[in-house]
Amino acid sequence: MSVFLQWSLVLSSELTLCQLYSLLAGLWSLTYEQELTTPLHITASRGFTDCLRLLLQRGADVKLAPGGTTALHESCENCHPECTKLLLMHGANPSAVSEEGLMPLHVCSSPESLECAKYLLQYGAAINGCTVDEEDTPLHTAARCGLLEHIELYLSYGAAVNRKNQIGLTPLNTACSQRQEVQDLERYFKLCQMLLGAGSDIHTMDQDRHTPLHMACKNANPDIVDMLLANGAYVNDMDYGGEAPMHNILKEVCFKVSHHPERIVRSLLNYGSIRVWPGALPKVLAHCCVSPDTIEVLLNVYSHLKVNDTWVESVSEEVFKENKEFYESLFSLARTPRSLQHLARCNLRTFLEGRVHKVVPKLDLPTFIKNYLLLECRGYVH
Repeated sequence: MSVFLQWSLVLSSELTLCQLYSLLAGLWSLTYEQELTTPLHITASRGFTDCLRLLLQRGADVKLAPGGTTALHESCENCHPECTKLLLMHGANPSAVSEEGLMPLHVCSSPESLECAKYLLQYGAAINGCTVDEEDTPLHTAARCGLLEHIELYLSYGAAVNRKNQIGLTPLNTACSQRQEVQDLERYFKLCQMLLGAGSDIHTMDQDRHTPLHMACKNANPDIVDMLLANGAYVNDMDYGGEAPMHNILKEVCFKVSHHPERIVRSLLNYGSIRVWPGALPKVLAHCCVSPDTIEVLLNVYSHLKVNDTWVESVSEEVFKENKEFYESLFSLARTPRSLQHLARCNLRTFLEGRVHKVVPKLDLPTFIKNYLLLECRGYVH
């Protein structure tokens, strides 16, 4: 133990690490690597609270950053709140900037780092401090990582909800642009709900003119899309590539069937989205045929369809077998006109263009008819 203490009292040391890397068939090569660190950094990064306390009592310098980061960065990145508190109590700068341009709050990027973030803010960390390169605030970081409790904490300390980073993303844009698996959808929805409640601007565009709605459609989060539309998002905004939110969701349908993309397509159409050019429908069918519900919603805004052999060839044999009833109903339209019931729906929706979502729910009609007018899926077309 005495040897360790003698070693620990050195405030700055250069450690030489020899790492072995396996190559082929048991062949090994010795590789030399240098890392600049201090005992304070090591104990803080590993959560050795007692050792850290002893080092600080013996005068270890909390401001040293031989490898580009302070010991405070290390304790926050590795989620050791007691070490973080100790360092702050001994004068560590809660807004110190690392060699990579990050403050300690920026490395609080996991749910386990919440207590570290609380201590940093209690000791005066800059709530709107930006990273040097990307100009991200801590709120951007929390939004990107889907950290609900961090978002709530930062908002309570006055985080700027509409601050843009270097590429024009606000925290709301950032959250909507994150790739989301099915298990992430609800978490990101709640996060965006929190940001909207704090005053986030739903119309903010990034440098490519992508709005939060564009991004939510691209990542196929139906609840976020519904929330943005209900709060006044423009359904037909075009980005620099000339694409509206509808284009974004249709591109993703085949990859995200489990996200229920048909819900997004239905909401966009009910809010007055542009429709697909009829001549492009066979290509859309080929790309989206794995989601017959999406195809059903999409086609139910047309009074007439020119179904031909090209349509049939657009659906693979495997997909046809899995969804036989639906595709048989679709291909039968090559021989028969659409039903009077459907034509009546089309006429009413055309009359209510852009107001369907407002007017239909208020009509004195049975629920099943209102759902029909709002393009609820039935499993067939007629």
